[in-house]
Amino acid sequence: MIVTTSDRPKPEALSKAAALAKELSARLAPRNNRTLGKLSEQLRDDKLMVVTDRELRYYYAGPKNAPLYFHPSMAYVRVKRLRAGESDPLVAVSRCVPGDSVLDCTAGLGADALVFSYAVGPGGSVTALESQLPLYVVVREGLATYKSDLADADEAMRRIRMVNASHLDYLRRQPDRSVDIVYFDPMFREPIHESSALEPLRGLANEDALSPEAVAHAVRVARKSVVMKEHKDSGEFERLGFERRHANTSKIAYGVIDVDGNN
Repeated sequence: MIVTTSDRPKPEALSKAAALAKELSARLAPRNNRTLGKLSEQLRDDKLMVVTDRELRYYYAGPKNAPLYFHPSMAYVRVKRLRAGESDPLVAVSRCVPGDSVLDCTAGLGADALVFSYAVGPGGSVTALESQLPLYVVVREGLATYKSDLADADEAMRRIRMVNASHLDYLRRQPDRSVDIVYFDPMFREPIHESSALEPLRGLANEDALSPEAVAHAVRVARKSVVMKEHKDSGEFERLGFERRHANTSKIAYGVIDVDGNN
């Protein structure tokens, strides 16, 4: 992997690029007026992490392809709805309330972690796991620096604790009943092709199916509920023992295991 900057980087961008190159065990390469395509060609590497003044961009299949970068996207719309007193399907099915602790086992771009973080408020906590190091770095940096026009949404982003770890390894180490909600959003077995914003993510995210062992540990660790998001027609709910509950969309559904016996 190559770590570089935009054409005319500020000193802060240069420092961040150097630190990220070390963290990622990657090659630090100054731009020197080269295009990303020329840099990739000269160094014979199609994976590039680019530090700009505004964001971190990751090209995992060459610079001609769409980069991966952090943006709250629909999560921002969902937070706005929560601010207006409306309900959110994920918050509702998980029975999430202010002060809860949430473990998001498959953070991806951090959208659901942001919704949870806003819902639990300053008195709660959200830990978000991401096993793929480049994706983890992009989302971690985005959550720490992205600025929207809503201060409380930005504060919710800053409160999320990102951890670079396999969810199964992490769950194995957690004490019984140590968080309120455990959440899984594995890559759908059947992609929703209309979700073009997720296409860069599909080439990088861990696509392994969720295992019964991971679900068993989640049930052990959770105090309130274990929730999984999947395609509405997925057989994963039955395979893994979740009760299927439809969301306000024709495309997805949530599976729930109520650990505390409440509905």
